[in-house]
Amino acid sequence: MKNWFKNVGPGVLVSAAFIGPGTVTVCTLAGVNFKFALLWALLLSIISCIVLQEMAARLGLVSQAGLSESIRKEIRQPIFRGLAIALVLSAIVVGNAAYEAGNITGAVLGITAVMAPLEVQIGSYFSLNIWSLVIGGVAFILLYIGNFKILERVFIGLVALMSISFIITAFLTQPDFTAILEGLFIPKLGADGILTVIALVGTTVVPYNLFLHASLVSEKWKDPSKLKTARKELTAAIILGGIVSMAIVISAAAPNLTDVSSAADLAVALKPLFGQYATWFIATGLLAAGITSAITAPLAAAYVVKGCFGWESGMKSVKFRAVWISILGLGVLFSSLKFSPIEIIRFAQIANGLLLPIIAIFLFWIVNKTSVMGKYKNTLLQNMLGIIIIVISIALGAKSIYSVVQNF
Repeated sequence: MKNWFKNVGPGVLVSAAFIGPGTVTVCTLAGVNFKFALLWALLLSIISCIVLQEMAARLGLVSQAGLSESIRKEIRQPIFRGLAIALVLSAIVVGNAAYEAGNITGAVLGITAVMAPLEVQIGSYFSLNIWSLVIGGVAFILLYIGNFKILERVFIGLVALMSISFIITAFLTQPDFTAILEGLFIPKLGADGILTVIALVGTTVVPYNLFLHASLVSEKWKDPSKLKTARKELTAAIILGGIVSMAIVISAAAPNLTDVSSAADLAVALKPLFGQYATWFIATGLLAAGITSAITAPLAAAYVVKGCFGWESGMKSVKFRAVWISILGLGVLFSSLKFSPIEIIRFAQIANGLLLPIIAIFLFWIVNKTSVMGKYKNTLLQNMLGIIIIVISIALGAKSIYSVVQNF
């Protein structure tokens, strides 16, 4: 057990990062609107996530560099390099700043599902949410300490708490396991479900996690001989994250649920069926999901900026801290004032729709370079899986961008 804990870390942070309030909400809506019919999309997402995150982890371990740093070094043509860095910075940094408000707000929803809201009125137009400041303060302290061992232990605890909460809730609903297996292995897709499928894939295969994972692996392990350990750890962590996502879908597919548009609504809707326990389990899971994502989003943005500009200093440097403090600060501000930066979030959605296939292509290209990876470059099977995932991500990204542009 001691050896197992020693090797746990980067994969757990990645798993915790993709199970944020956005994922909880998307999975809730998938369960309410489509029952078990879209579980196959989550299964596809988990497989895709494992394939891409393994490439990112292998890159970090072998090259001892993050993905953004590798992009900066390997693209020789100045104009293309500048365009690539600009796209990465805009999508990850601006996008994470926009979504950070959602992460913190999600954690607050978890608290207020079982506790009274704490708000202070400021003038006639604004009210300050104290719980947002509390969540932001917790994230600030953990990031400012800058100790990976502490972060890893905190995330192991939060992921365990989140997993137990959502899985127990799923069992409380006494689901039809035959229907679950059918939903997992027999794909069904109507016209109404395509956007939900895009959302399910998009909340699992997260672009910034590719940057975060490569950087965390290079920080934790220095020898390519640890690749087998890194693969086992990330596979187990992502599968666990996938099970949690499926548990949320299963919980939301409980019969007779109406007027559910978020996880907070789900907690209220399940209360008459299963009592206060269901409310506590959902609230605890949502709180844990919000806190983990509120920590990883600023951390990922800082690593992206560090790699793009070639900073050599680590987590405790002033420049690195300035990036994550800015992202966290904007998230706390938007959340505490209940301000929704709609235009920024729309920009982030478009940028991330473009970013996933582009970053997947960059990653695919780099892990096939013998000069970077040596004998650890992609195998034929890894290339085949990578190409399939890139094609799917291009198709889904195009559809996602089209749907957002239509709303302008």
